[in-house]
Amino acid sequence: MLEVKNLHKVYDGHGRRVTAVGDLTFSVPEGQFACVVGPSGCGKTTLLRVLAGLLPATSGEVLVQRTPVTAPPPGLAVVFQEYGRSLFPWLRVRENVELPLKAQGMARSDRGALAAEALAAVGLSDAHGAYPWQLSGGMQQRVAIARAIAYQPRVLLMDEPFAAVDAQTRADLEDLVRSVWQRFGVTLLFVTHDIDEAVYLGQRVIVLSASPTTVAQDLTIDLPAERDQLTTRSDARFTELRGQVYAQIQKVKAPA
Repeated sequence: MLEVKNLHKVYDGHGRRVTAVGDLTFSVPEGQFACVVGPSGCGKTTLLRVLAGLLPATSGEVLVQRTPVTAPPPGLAVVFQEYGRSLFPWLRVRENVELPLKAQGMARSDRGALAAEALAAVGLSDAHGAYPWQLSGGMQQRVAIARAIAYQPRVLLMDEPFAAVDAQTRADLEDLVRSVWQRFGVTLLFVTHDIDEAVYLGQRVIVLSASPTTVAQDLTIDLPAERDQLTTRSDARFTELRGQVYAQIQKVKAPA
């Protein structure tokens, strides 16, 4: 569903050349939940923006459903960290969720039905008439997730989407995302700096090296499919997997 082949990304400007992504190759099969972690500044967000067609690759290629990505591809949605900047404050929640469907020219009744289903899936059916600024941060991020799933993507990219919320809200949103993934069967690539979150959420964790970025480790997460914040995080296997990812990140960090 998602293929990355010998991807390089170099930034040139003001007499300075920075290689953000060195040589990345990996693929994500249909329906998989994969998490990406790595040391700070390793190019995780750059990678996601190239995958989404928001930045051009310097060399190599990205394919979504076997089609090369040269611009934002159909069938792909992105949820960003800064939910407050991705929602339009003058539009009501329902209108925000319907926006990409309206841009596609979808009939009002059809987009209304999809928006209602998406808001129900994230537990916000009662908030459809509110404005984003009337909601808490966690609720705003739920709106952003609802907008992404209403679009009915085959591939969903998430860029540290819970970094700006409190710990309790974060736990709730983690469980929400797993339930959405299971319900809709989307292929999900989740970028995070939080090792525990990556191990808790994913079927697989891709560990990136320090810049220039390569894949340092590709680890299968063999935890039970049904997870919860108490049982899973107290599981000895969770602790073991977390330790493996942490040790790998410490190993590939850039020298201080």
